[in-house]
Amino acid sequence: MLSGMKPLTFLLAACAAAAAAVSFMSLSHAEQIGAVDTVFKFIGPDHKIVVDAYDDPKVPGVTCYVSRAKTGGIKGGLGLAEDRSEASIACLATGAIQFPAALKQQEEVFTERTSLLFKRLRVVRMVDAKRNALVYMTYSDRVIEGSPQNSVTAVAVPQGTAIPLKQ
Repeated sequence: MLSGMKPLTFLLAACAAAAAAVSFMSLSHAEQIGAVDTVFKFIGPDHKIVVDAYDDPKVPGVTCYVSRAKTGGIKGGLGLAEDRSEASIACLATGAIQFPAALKQQEEVFTERTSLLFKRLRVVRMVDAKRNALVYMTYSDRVIEGSPQNSVTAVAVPQGTAIPLKQ
């Protein structure tokens, strides 16, 4: 511990540094497609709904579009606000679907911080081998309690292409 620093102050600083490091370690990077303002804020950015695109890092040819609320105001501008849990997802084939390696039956493919420390937006890919489809679900969670609000979409894989699964 640094000399002269109180234990609680040191612990809070360490937690903040860890949260900042984790927020940069998302599995895939979002590309913002657009945004619409929903509430005007006199000071700081407006509240808005943003639409981000994520390319599936293990399935070239699949892109997911996620829309979600983004809190504005002073707290939102400083990154201290907690965004709402609601999100919507739509995934589709944006090119030839390829499988460079076998996929897990269920795997988290995207994650993004939606509050300073404890809340994250997550996207999970599930393989529906019987229907030859990839199912994507988005939800929000916290360290202590998650949200049951979710959204789901599916991408049909062409009939001649088998989805390789890890055993």
